[in-house]
Amino acid sequence: MDELDQAIIAALRQDARVSHSDLSVALGVTRATVRARIERMEARGDILGYAVVLKEDKLTDPVRGLMMIGIEGRGAERIMRQLTGMSEVRAVWSTNGRWDLIAEIGTRNLESFDGVLNRIRKLDGVSTSETSLMLSAKK
Repeated sequence: MDELDQAIIAALRQDARVSHSDLSVALGVTRATVRARIERMEARGDILGYAVVLKEDKLTDPVRGLMMIGIEGRGAERIMRQLTGMSEVRAVWSTNGRWDLIAEIGTRNLESFDGVLNRIRKLDGVSTSETSLMLSAKK
């Protein structure tokens, strides 16, 4: 990816619905160039998709956090399946480094959030965890 591709990506991260015309004006290139660059990045798999974040998504889960999870032995796949079955778990990622999994959790209140953390900590094979609450979104 060159500088123009990176500038297009940065603009799309700010507003994925921005028009090709507006992008071309902002970046000083033709509309056809913007369209061709976006199509090429999509074809290469650099751009995998676009997402919609609804206001009601934030309202239904006002308490959100990330739980980093350390696992004993080889139970990561089993624990990942258990986590994805929990209604409060919004996403689960496998990772490298100190933590084996990261779970995104969303609940209506802190008491429910605490209950989910306790249920996860009791799963057979979960050895350690660390949780951070998401306070405010900047982007």
